[in-house]
Amino acid sequence: MKNKVLVKLVVPIIEENYDVYLPINKKIGNITILLCRAINEFSNGVYLGDTSVCLYNYVTGEKYNINEIVRNTDIKNGARIILM
Repeated sequence: MKNKVLVKLVVPIIEENYDVYLPINKKIGNITILLCRAINEFSNGVYLGDTSVCLYNYVTGEKYNINEIVRNTDIKNGARIILM
């Protein structure tokens, strides 16, 4: 899949990890919204994300800019990111 990257998504608030494909041509902000919706469904409504949720690099703790396109970040196949 050339247009997607497989990452490990860590959701600390519900103590869960997910393997997800992220499209490389979308903005981080749009992906964050979609991930919140998906995690809400996966958790049967336990996870309630809001507008303040952001993505972070698991290793460095760096917050990803919501206006940045995934392709222009350090998010690559096998990366670990945090949703909080």
